Amino acid sequence: MHKKPLFLAAFVAAFWCQLGTAQILRLDLPGMATRVDNAIHAEIIDRKIFRVDDATDGAQWFTTLTLRGESLLDGTQMTTKVTFMGGWDPETGTGIYNSEAPTADDVRIGNRVVAFYKWCDNLAVGVACNSLYTAHGGIYRTAQSGNDTIVLGRGEGYAVSGNMRISDLRTGIAQARQIAQKKD
Repeated sequence: MHKKPLFLAAFVAAFWCQLGTAQILRLDLPGMATRVDNAIHAEIIDRKIFRVDDATDGAQWFTTLTLRGESLLDGTQMTTKVTFMGGWDPETGTGIYNSEAPTADDVRIGNRVVAFYKWCDNLAVGVACNSLYTAHGGIYRTAQSGNDTIVLGRGEGYAVSGNMRISDLRTGIAQARQIAQKKD
């Protein structure tokens, strides 16, 4: 009975911060690269699920990932946190699933990922954070193939549609941002 309103509230909030209004975007790599504050190739070193109780919207659940790795924009080594709506704490058996959130397999501690994120003053119920851009569409697992790191694509309509080398992703991000700067 409450599932539809919760889903709609989570969906609207997840995209509000990125767009200013609720919309569904199909982003190619240039579209993603020019809308985010940063992209990081990193290991997930921590995951925290937290709840915020709101007088109007009730309990809202969030997941924050701590990522340690390299910025794909400038190559600096960094540790950062990114947050998305939804989360399930298996230890307490509490939380809420969000259809727009990454899967549990995508956000396991120890995974190597590429994450695109943008600062958000209010993701929902006053939570200010680096928001995982486009929710599940903003994180991609990686795999090793010999000496190459491969970013695993998600299909048409995603920023990384097909599997690609991390070096090609870095180049694509840089090219997209340079083109966008020239247009400004």
